[in-house]
Amino acid sequence: MHIVVSGAAGFIGSHLVERLLAENHSVVGLDNLITGSTRNLAHISDNPRFRFIQHDVTQPFESGARVDAVLHLASLASPKDYLTHPIETLDVGSTGTRNMLELARRHGARFLLTSTSECYGDPLVHPQTETYWGNVNPVGARSCYDESKRYAEALTMAYHRVHGVRTNIVRIFNTYGPRMQLSDGRVVPAFIEQALHGLPLTIFGDGKQTRSFCYVSDLVEGLYRLMSSGERLPVNLGNPAEMTILEFAQAVQKVAGSNLPIRHEPLPEDDPKRRRPDITKARRVLGWEPRVPLEEGLGETWRYFRDLQSE
Repeated sequence: MHIVVSGAAGFIGSHLVERLLAENHSVVGLDNLITGSTRNLAHISDNPRFRFIQHDVTQPFESGARVDAVLHLASLASPKDYLTHPIETLDVGSTGTRNMLELARRHGARFLLTSTSECYGDPLVHPQTETYWGNVNPVGARSCYDESKRYAEALTMAYHRVHGVRTNIVRIFNTYGPRMQLSDGRVVPAFIEQALHGLPLTIFGDGKQTRSFCYVSDLVEGLYRLMSSGERLPVNLGNPAEMTILEFAQAVQKVAGSNLPIRHEPLPEDDPKRRRPDITKARRVLGWEPRVPLEEGLGETWRYFRDLQSE
């Protein structure tokens, strides 16, 4: 297929582009590089089936060639970034999503939206199923991201219902792996950056809040299966193995080979206390579940950042 991927130079986007090329598809990657990096695509830049265009999807885009699928990953996904750029975050979720949907509509192409577990907010239901409508603060500091994704989901379903666009929606839970930004504020790169410098690991709150960590190759496998499926309503992709942030800090201590001290800071506003996906639907519809153990994935991530730092 001929596929357009927005957010192609980002963490997940670059891994997805890599997978699409491995499956012999042709890819046009779009990114405005506000948080993405061409470094993430350097190893595939000479592939004749790949073309990168620096482009902001809040501006209309026309490929000039056939498009079979549009995979819309563009967004500022880390709290540090979307709190710094709240208006841009809302723009990419609204106008950016509309432009990518229009591209898919004009070409009769399939469309995949990468949404987020943040649609569930600070959930009152645990684990979170796709039928849960969420507990989101619509005017809180994090709402620029949460609501941009909720709106993007609504817009995607409207294009499916009104224009018959073949759509898929994925709600991504915490994902980690090589090519994350060390300084993006999320817990995995934050802990690793601190560990690489021998600094205390910063835990917000008491560390009893939970997350579920999915390695990026597992997520990409789920995305690839979803884009080929007939499922139109949201599907959770994430690892149902729930752990506390304190337990995760201990896992980082182990991979770093150092008993680094723990430093506690106040919990940010609207930070979810529990987060764990119910992946029953992904198992049933896609035959998908995560395979990479935390120890293995964390080891790969640690080595990537260690080597990057030594360059």
